[in-house]
Amino acid sequence: MDIDAAEIRKLLDKDAIREASLRYTRGIDRHDDDLMAQAYHPDATDDHGAYVGDPAGFIAHAKKTHARNWDVHHHYITNQTIELDGDTAHVETYFLAVLRRKTGPIDMVGGRYVDRFERREGRWAVADRVCLVEWNGELNSAETTMDPDLFIHGTWDRKDVSYQRPLTLTRPHRDIAF
Repeated sequence: MDIDAAEIRKLLDKDAIREASLRYTRGIDRHDDDLMAQAYHPDATDDHGAYVGDPAGFIAHAKKTHARNWDVHHHYITNQTIELDGDTAHVETYFLAVLRRKTGPIDMVGGRYVDRFERREGRWAVADRVCLVEWNGELNSAETTMDPDLFIHGTWDRKDVSYQRPLTLTRPHRDIAF
């Protein structure tokens, strides 16, 4: 089997773009400004509806807005198409965001990020982004079906368990029936 260097480069480029997309979602959910910033080139523009401007401003805006309105939020990326054109890529990424308001109800948002990524000095990152919100609404019930106190709680800082290296579990074993 012949190894096609161009095809391998294409796979590596697409994977680097996917990783940048995941840094964005993890960064926004963990309120990790540094991680979120890695998804962008510093001179990028992000059109996120209520905020249009540079990444540093958007990161501050998102952090402030999320902390003011919600106590938990998760941003998921799903379908993603990546069209490579040299050191430029045109990327469309579907997203879902689920956000629990401090007052109880849960908001859901669905839409797409339409991005122009650029590879600069070997690093792929967003050069321009538009966020399209195509639907949103509130879940009918915010009642929990499991006791949330049984689970380790996430935090919006580097104390979150996802940063622990190596991950080492120390809680006593248990088996509680629901």
